[in-house]
Amino acid sequence: MNANVVTVERLIAARPETVFSFFTDRDKWLSWMGKDGEFSFEPGGAYRTTVTGENVAEGRFVEIDPPTRVVFTWGWAEGGMPVPPGSTTVEITLEPVAAGTLLRLVHRDLPSPEACAAHEEGWVHYVDRLATAASGGDPGPDDWM
Repeated sequence: MNANVVTVERLIAARPETVFSFFTDRDKWLSWMGKDGEFSFEPGGAYRTTVTGENVAEGRFVEIDPPTRVVFTWGWAEGGMPVPPGSTTVEITLEPVAAGTLLRLVHRDLPSPEACAAHEEGWVHYVDRLATAASGGDPGPDDWM
């Protein structure tokens, strides 16, 4: 069992269908994470997105199961982090609850505790932005890094 796993959970005041759309629509995705990007939202479809500055993430969608699950590979094509594109997997699960949606993000196969710490900090930041956007708010400019 690879111990290098990051899990982030967040209650979002929106229905799973709404939250799900922020993982399958380019403009909605970029409203919470990334400055620009190309996305092919289908199993096997590739994406490449400039998250911040010189940091470019790349991977492929593995599973898209509306409105409860999205799985994609993740890594950095450019930037400082030693996590090659496609070398890790991010699994998003959306569970309907009375208050909206319980989002659970599990990022597996990270290469080191340092990479885990950096990605945990990043995902907490971006899931907060997602929660704001999905519930109808404006997360504002991204000040990450």
